[in-house]
Parts: sequence; structure tokens; C-alpha cells
Amino acid sequence: MNQTLWRCSALFVFLCCGLQAGAQQTLTWEQVRARFEQSNPTLLAGKLNINESKAEEITAFLRPNPTFTVTADGTQIAPSHGVWEPFAGTFESPGISYLLERRHKRDLRLQSQQKATLIAESSHADLERSLLFNLRSAFVSTMQAKAVLQLAKDDLDYYDHVLDISRNRFQAGDIAQIDLDRLELQRVQYESDVQTAEVNLRTSKIQLLTLLNDRSPIEQFDVAGSFDFNDELITRDEFRKIALDTRPDLKAAAEAVDKAQTDHKLAVSNGSTDPTFSVWYTHNASTNNPFATNTIGVSVSVPLRIFDRNQGEKLRTQIDITRNERLRDATEAGVLSDVDSGYAVVASNLTLLRPYKTKYLQQSLRVRDTIFFSYQNGGASLLDFLNAQSEYRSVQLNYVNLVGSYLTAAAQLNMAVGREVIP
Repeated sequence: MNQTLWRCSALFVFLCCGLQAGAQQTLTWEQVRARFEQSNPTLLAGKLNINESKAEEITAFLRPNPTFTVTADGTQIAPSHGVWEPFAGTFESPGISYLLERRHKRDLRLQSQQKATLIAESSHADLERSLLFNLRSAFVSTMQAKAVLQLAKDDLDYYDHVLDISRNRFQAGDIAQIDLDRLELQRVQYESDVQTAEVNLRTSKIQLLTLLNDRSPIEQFDVAGSFDFNDELITRDEFRKIALDTRPDLKAAAEAVDKAQTDHKLAVSNGSTDPTFSVWYTHNASTNNPFATNTIGVSVSVPLRIFDRNQGEKLRTQIDITRNERLRDATEAGVLSDVDSGYAVVASNLTLLRPYKTKYLQQSLRVRDTIFFSYQNGGASLLDFLNAQSEYRSVQLNYVNLVGSYLTAAAQLNMAVGREVIP
């Protein structure tokens, strides 16, 4: 009895684990974004650029290495006076020299590299901004494909209901065989719509899974969220202000100007003279002084910057400041252009969506149901009903596509601004 109970329990646990493994996971936009930030390989690779730049800060702040030299001379080559004494008259002189960097060269190198790290961080934020737009577009495409598929299935169910009624009418002699045949042939269009919508949904899910670096089967992956538009829209000037404060590529352009100014200071500093100090110890150094067996010497070596005063690098870095300022101005103009274009597209979509939601959707439904009721009772022709059904399908599909276009345009405007302003 105990063995039987244990086997039943083990089978129950196995079935529960199998069901859990095969269960469909449904993710919201926040969950999709969090998973994307954790697993997208392009985004993760971009973060390593920041770590590399921080590692270069260590190199930039290193001090010059001292130089150790050893000099040996006067070693006896041949025997002297019949006695082999190879090291008796050897002259030994170990010494150390060190280059002293002046005018804050080391600090300026560190500052330049730290500003390069800031640029790397802003560039990574800009990469994330672009990738998030791709992710949001794939998410919207998936939601749109789901809405289109649901609409196609509803249209097919409704049309099957119409066919059931029409078959009953045909059996009762209310309609002719040719009318019933035309109705049944029209069903092919609705079946095709369902199949096309299913393919589009699978394609959208594949794109989304690719961005998430997820190998889950398509059947076990789904997304959920509000597929609707927000009628409220702040002014274009407010979007512009947010963009100028937020856009990471504009920050990177401004940081590039700051770095160019630091590089010019470093070029001026590199044009200064750096002395080299040396100290050495000598054993058996002086033949003139027989008591000078061990001596210590020092020296200072100063390069004469007569011809090379780093003139070319000073001029290049000065020009580079102006070049980066022009690039910053061009980036700012591009930011404002992106905001204006994105705002115009969103406003245009809202202009089209408002009458659809308040008028056209209900109107198309009312016309279809009215014509169908009239057709059922012999007051309208088959052609009138098919036209009304086609118009209803077209209006509903146009509305779904317009909502998808609005959400994509909103994602485009969010990317232009630099953060998610329109949810």
C-alpha cells in the first residue's frame, strides 16, 4: 500500500513539473523590457565598452617607470703577470633614472580618459535607446497581430453564424442555391484572413524572442498589454525640452566638446620639458683618486624643446574643439527634427483615430447588423449584405492597424525624446 502511494505521488509530481515546463508564459511590456536588459547580447556587449574605458583610466594615471642600468668595465681579458685575475680591476656602476612629468600631464591624461568614459556611458545609453525602440516595435507588432487575429476569428465566427442561418433559409426555400453558394465561397476570404494573421503573429513573436535572446518555443510565449491609444498629448515644445535634457547622443556630443578641451590642455602640457633625474653608485670608479673606491653620482637631463614643442598636436586639438562644437550643434538640430517629425506622426494618427472610436466603429457595426436583418427578412439583396460585411471588416481592420501605427509612432517619439513619455 505504501509503495503504491509513493508511486502515485511520484507520478503526480512528474506530471505537475511537465505541465509547468510546458505552460505558456505571458509577459507584460515591463517584464519584456526587464528581460531584454538582462539578456540581449548586443546590449550586454555595449556595457563592456564602459568597463574597457574605465580600465584605460588606470593606464592613463600610471606614473613613468624608473630605469635601472648596470655598467661594468675594465674586466681583465688576458692573464697579467702570469696570474689569472679576471675581475680584479672591474669597474661597476649600477644606477637608477626617473622621468619627472611636469605641468599636470598625469592628471590631464586621467581627466581626458574619465571624460571618454562618460562618452562611452552616453553612447551605451544611446544604443539602449535605439534597441528599446526595436523592442517596443516588435512588442507592438505582436500585440497588433494578436488583435488582427482575434478580429479575423470573430469575423469568421460571425460569418459561420450567417451561413447557419442561410442554410436554414435555403432548406426553407427562402433563398436560392446560387445565393447560398456565393455565401459559402465568401468564407474562403475569412479563412485566409485567419491564416495570414496567425503567420504574422508567429513572425512577430520570433522577432521579439530574438531580441530577448530567448529560445522558448513560440507556442509557450505570449505578451499582454493594452492595445489602445492615449488621447492626451502634451505640446511639442514640452517634448523638445525633455529631449534636450534627456537625449544621450546629445549628451555624448556635449561631453565630446568637453573632452576635446581637456585634450588641448594636455597637448599644451605635453609641449613642456620633462627632466630626467639619475643617481648611480660606482665601485673602483676613479683612477686619479686611489681612495675613491666607492662613489655616488647624480645627474639631471633636460631636453631642449627648440624644434619640437608639440606644435602640431596643439593645433590639431584646438581645431578638434571647434569640430566637436559643430557636431554638437548638428546633433541638437537632429534631435529637434526627430521630435518634430515624431510629434507630427502621432498627432496625425490621433486625428484619424478619434472619429474611428467615437463614430465609425459603431456605425459600421450598426450598418452591418441592419443590412443583415433586412437581408434575413427579404428587404435587402445578397450583394447589399456582402458589401456591408466587407465595409464592417475594412473599418474594424483599419482601426486596429491605426492603433498599431499610433503605438509605433509613440515609440518613435519616445525614442526621439530619449525616454518613455507616452506609455
